Amino acid sequence: MSDCIFCKIVKKEIPANIIYEDENFLAFLDINPVSYGHTLIVPKKHIIWMHEANDSLISEIFKLAKRIMLAIKNGMKSDYVQLSVVGKDVPHFHIHLKPRKLSDDIHDSSTKKYEKGKSEEVALKITQAL
Repeated sequence: MSDCIFCKIVKKEIPANIIYEDENFLAFLDINPVSYGHTLIVPKKHIIWMHEANDSLISEIFKLAKRIMLAIKNGMKSDYVQLSVVGKDVPHFHIHLKPRKLSDDIHDSSTKKYEKGKSEEVALKITQAL
């Protein structure tokens, strides 16, 4: 889809801090993270809603989510990683992975910006833990 921001990131038309890439999926840091290390996983094929994806893709994306969750947990020294599938903000099926501490208010979804150079540092921590 030509105007989908995630499709543009997949095609490398828009820069992103990529955590993981294979032939079917791309994982990258959210530019407006709820917590540092907040990562999005998208299928490279444009699929708007999760229920439109075939069972195989759903199975593979959740296996990948588990692998990346562990890398985020270890790399960011978080207590756990919150997973959500929302899909309304960008019309492209995606999974949010948010590193959390047990003391976090999980209902607080306020976002922050990365300071210059911080996103690259965070991406490196996670990719090294993969």
